[in-house]
Amino acid sequence: MKADKNIKILIVDDNQNNLMSIEVALEKEGYSFSRALSGREALRILLHDQNFSLILLDVKMPIMDGYETAELIYERDSLKDIPIIFITAHDYEEAAMFKGYRAGAVDFIRKPFNPEMLRTKVAVFAEMFRKNQLLKRQEEKLKANNQELVLLNTELESRVNERTAELLELNTELRALNLSKDRFLSVISHDLRNPLSSILIAAEFLNKNAARITPKQVLNLSGIINKTAKEVLQQLNDLVDWAMKQREKSRFSPSKLDLRNEIDQSLELLSSLANQKKIGLENNVYDKICINGDEHMLRSILQNVITNAIKFTPAAGAPISITAAKVEDMVEICIADNGAGMSNDTLNALLDLGGSKPELGTDSERGSGLGLLLVREFVSQHGGSIAIESQLGAGTKFRFTIPFYVEV
Repeated sequence: MKADKNIKILIVDDNQNNLMSIEVALEKEGYSFSRALSGREALRILLHDQNFSLILLDVKMPIMDGYETAELIYERDSLKDIPIIFITAHDYEEAAMFKGYRAGAVDFIRKPFNPEMLRTKVAVFAEMFRKNQLLKRQEEKLKANNQELVLLNTELESRVNERTAELLELNTELRALNLSKDRFLSVISHDLRNPLSSILIAAEFLNKNAARITPKQVLNLSGIINKTAKEVLQQLNDLVDWAMKQREKSRFSPSKLDLRNEIDQSLELLSSLANQKKIGLENNVYDKICINGDEHMLRSILQNVITNAIKFTPAAGAPISITAAKVEDMVEICIADNGAGMSNDTLNALLDLGGSKPELGTDSERGSGLGLLLVREFVSQHGGSIAIESQLGAGTKFRFTIPFYVEV
């Protein structure tokens, strides 16, 4: 028979011959044995080794009999699952058996014992131990599988949440793209069609009445054509610029930028536009404020916002002021004018993803309405935010944030 050293049996008897007899009767089964000559010695062994499959315990022993020993053994929770078979030289009297079962016995064997009977009874408990061990392993495996399932479920939930967030972000981008498309079509269908119609009407009038119109009428009509053609060209330039920025906006390349210097360069490009309306441009940003930004995107943000401020500031109006202040890990840039300002309805429509209809400037300047979309997208790519304060007749303050540059 294959040895089963996993079955450990503690034999307790005050007689060495009895210990030897039990071991000899069971040795062919391949069990592992420990011996104790008294109840106290058994308790000492169990104090250091609790991994026994079965205890064979003699009832009649000096100082501490088998019943007392069993009661002390079962006082420990870690030992309560070890079955005890009492070995007794007495008859199976009902009172003695009741006392033994109350002490924790699972069976009795009478001395002198029948070896075959002993092997059979021990084999039953050995098999029970094996099955219990198998159940424990299966329980541990099931527990591990359950933990793995919990982890997989948590991971799945996390992936679903991430995917949901990605879909929501894509949905937001899709809405912005649809809005951009609508704005693009609006510019083509309305903002370009109307001035082209004006050019066509003036040209048709010249063509039909060339022989009898006065020089003054020619001057007036040519002025209309010239001015309207410039507006159409500006609209086309805005569209081309917007389309190019749409393609290039993914090329986000932030670096250390001197904010005052960047604003100076933008103001230089816009000075001729401001001079036409006799409006001053003031760079009130302190020296040595550095930001972590994309140079081309920052230039586009500044030019769009400052151009808009010029557009809605009356000729010879108060200067447009640019200031900046550090707010935690960001720099807030403010472009303030004292121009026409906006009503709450206009402001809310403007903040609604740039969905408002472009309004004429103080000198009837036209805009494509695409500027705020670009500004919003570029500020967002920097991880910044936009805020607008405005009041009719009291001007507008346009604020946006860009990360402060931190030396590494």
